Order: sequence, then structure tokens, then C-alpha cells
Amino acid sequence: MAIIINLDVMLAKRKLKSKELSSYVGITEQNLSLLKSGKVRGIRFSTLDKICERLGCQPGDILEWREGGGGDG
Repeated sequence: MAIIINLDVMLAKRKLKSKELSSYVGITEQNLSLLKSGKVRGIRFSTLDKICERLGCQPGDILEWREGGGGDG
């Protein structure tokens, strides 16, 4: 699977710190960091909803599929 997480890009565009986003969403900074690095196997829709709400974006702005890249395939 080649799912790319562009959360860092969206945080930079919105000039928002990870700490503020994690607090808003209700997850730990460590879990947000794991999400940003792509080291998670899934994300709850409720978590994705809160992230998109705070960043004012669509899920496709955060998650991107690219062909190849190895992974779980």
C-alpha cells in the first residue's frame, strides 16, 4: 500500500502546531506524530473528521494514494 500522509503540509499551510491540533482532536501528540509519519495502520473516521474540521480541508488533502511504494500491499 502506498498511502501518503500529507498532514505536515496541511499544518504548515494553516500555520498550526501539532500540539494545538492534537488537543483539538482529542488525541495525544505522540499518536498524531505516528499518524504524520505514516506509522499507523488505520485512522478512525471521527478522528479524520476532527482533523479536517480544524484544518478546514478535505480528507484528500491529507491522504494521498501513490502507485508502488511497497508496504502492506
